[in-house]
Amino acid sequence: MQLQIRDLVVARAGRRIIEGLSFELTSGEALLLTGRNGAGKTTLIRTLAGYLEAQSGTIALHGWDRDRDLREACHYVGHLDSNKASLTVLENLRFWQAYLGHAEQAAAARDDRLWLALDKFEIDPLADIPAGYLSAGQKRRLGLARLLVAERPVWLLDEPTVSLDARSTGLLARLIDAHVAGGGLVVAATHLPLGLIKSGELRLGDEVKAAAAGRAAP
Repeated sequence: MQLQIRDLVVARAGRRIIEGLSFELTSGEALLLTGRNGAGKTTLIRTLAGYLEAQSGTIALHGWDRDRDLREACHYVGHLDSNKASLTVLENLRFWQAYLGHAEQAAAARDDRLWLALDKFEIDPLADIPAGYLSAGQKRRLGLARLLVAERPVWLLDEPTVSLDARSTGLLARLIDAHVAGGGLVVAATHLPLGLIKSGELRLGDEVKAAAAGRAAP
């Protein structure tokens, strides 16, 4: 599977934020988007996720079922955690699983995924607590836990370590490493190193249109 971006141009409020960007990312690769504030990291992530429309250029995921929307291949986690305060931790994840998952999957398998996500993000003891009572770091881990409740090959993460302490950041890095090792793709916008085993970097802004690691497209 390969994510291919060619000559991408994206504008916001009449100003071009991304211009002529090309790169490729293949299964088993993680790409970190870096650069100053306003360089276009969030804009690029949201464009890849389908929330913003490009002025021109192409975004294609080769090796993905052509009869399914590209957005169905992606998990997107933005700045906001998108948790409903009145629902418990478990109820929030059940909502995301129903929204993101596959209805044909057996109920037992869906439950196994839910509890695996709770365990991996170390929030299983909080399963019955309303999300509104969680700390900022716990809310962030709950927001990230939806990455594991439904299988999707492409993870698009916008500043995923916001509100996370060093332990939780390490936990997230291990889960990203595992996803990549299993053939997944990760694009993450970050100001801080994530501590991944293997990743490339694409620096936006400062007249840098494409940089190493996901390989610059010819």
